[in-house]
Amino acid sequence: MYVCSCHAVTEQRVREEIQDGASTPREIARGCGAGTDCGSCVRRIQALLGHHGARPCPTARLAARLGLPDAA
Repeated sequence: MYVCSCHAVTEQRVREEIQDGASTPREIARGCGAGTDCGSCVRRIQALLGHHGARPCPTARLAARLGLPDAA
């Protein structure tokens, strides 16, 4: 699934950035460009970061709405 349509960045690519140590949306952007154009994917990136424990998701409701299971 694409997270960032502007730069054709997949969810898997974002997960790889997180595994490589990215812990903020800015670090994800630096690694693969996601979130640097229109910005509509930044909330999804934040949710993925929160799910992987790198940085808390803005809200539990957001994670649920995006279909991410609880990280706990």
